[in-house]
Order: sequence, then C-alpha cells, then structure tokens
Amino acid sequence: MITAKNVCKSFTIGEQKLQVLQDVCLTVEAGEFISLMGPSGSGKSTLLYILGGLDRADSGIVTINGRDIGSLDDSAESAMRRKDIGFVFQAYNLIDNLTVEENVLIPALLNGKKRSETNDSLEEMLRAVGLFDHRHHRPMELSGGQQQRTAIARALINQPKVVFADEPIGNLDSKTGVGILELLSRVNRQYGITILLVTHSEESAKYGSRIVRLRDGQIQEDEIT
Repeated sequence: MITAKNVCKSFTIGEQKLQVLQDVCLTVEAGEFISLMGPSGSGKSTLLYILGGLDRADSGIVTINGRDIGSLDDSAESAMRRKDIGFVFQAYNLIDNLTVEENVLIPALLNGKKRSETNDSLEEMLRAVGLFDHRHHRPMELSGGQQQRTAIARALINQPKVVFADEPIGNLDSKTGVGILELLSRVNRQYGITILLVTHSEESAKYGSRIVRLRDGQIQEDEIT
C-alpha cells in the first residue's frame, strides 16, 4: 500500500547541513499497524510526514496505492490526502469555537460532502470513539483524552485507507494514553485501516503488529510483535 525507496531528507541550519533520512526503504502492507520508533532526532516524524505527503523528500520515491506522490501536482496531492489519509498529531489541533461534531466534520465538508450526507458516518465515528454523548461540547469542555478522541474521529470521517499518528499520546497521562492506543488498535482491526504510529515508547510500540526502528536517519531494525 505504501512504499518508500531510497528516501533522503536533509535540513540546513545556518551553514550546517543535517542529514535526517538517508536511503530509507520501507514497505507497508494494507491493514498493517506499524510502530515507527527511534530516539529524538532519529527522523521518525520526518519520515511520517514524507510518507503522508506533508513534506517532500530530497530524493527517492514514495508511493501510496501505486501512485508516486512526488509526481502529483498540488491539487491532486491535496485530494489524495483528503480522501485516502487521516492525520493525528500530538497537539489535537481542534477549533475552539466549534463543537465536537463540527470539528469531526471538517475533512468531510472540505471533501465536498454535504452535512446531510455525513450523518451516518458521523454517528458511527462518534460512537466508535465514545463521544456521541459529547458531540455538542466544545474542546474547552473536554479532557485531553476526549480531545484526542475527537481528533481521531476527525481523521476517520472520510474513511481513509491509512492513518498517520505522530506521538498521539505525548500530551496525555499514562492511563489516558493506553485508552488512545487501544482505540487505534481497535480501529485497525475493526475497519482494516492501515496505521503508522510514531512513538519513542517501547510499551506504546507493542500495540503495532510490526516495529520499525530508526536511528541516525536509517532503518536499523524491523521486527514483528
């Protein structure tokens, strides 16, 4: 479903060039739950953003469902992200003056759907993340875990093929974090959605079906859990 071939990425800081990814090759099959692990600065978040089309590699090829995302124009790439990809970040990125259901619906409305066309999907997603009874609440009325569940429902509303999650429990206490990881695992099993999770935690990584370890911009280890 997703392939990366010889992906390289560097950043220039002042006069110094920092090589973040070097000849990374990775294949992700449909329905997998991949945990990307590595120490701070290992390149795991950068790789996630490149795989999801949020950033461009300096060289190499990334394909999603056989399409080279580097060859897509901005319009086609944006359309692919709206239809096929969901994102969950450490910061919940919710709009404060919108309700839970209004936040969840944003990707669907941006994708050209009418509100009346989303009712069934909206209810299903809100029930799946346990927020149906909080659908009219605003972010300030929710706990951190509830805000992240809202973000996950938002990532799922367009029924994407893959969800990219970048340290989604980084701002949560351990008990709440476990609940979020269990939710992602359930989404993976129930809907068959491919998940790529960036984490630095061994315990969090065990929720994946495969652990990919990055160090110094290269894949060092690939193991089945």
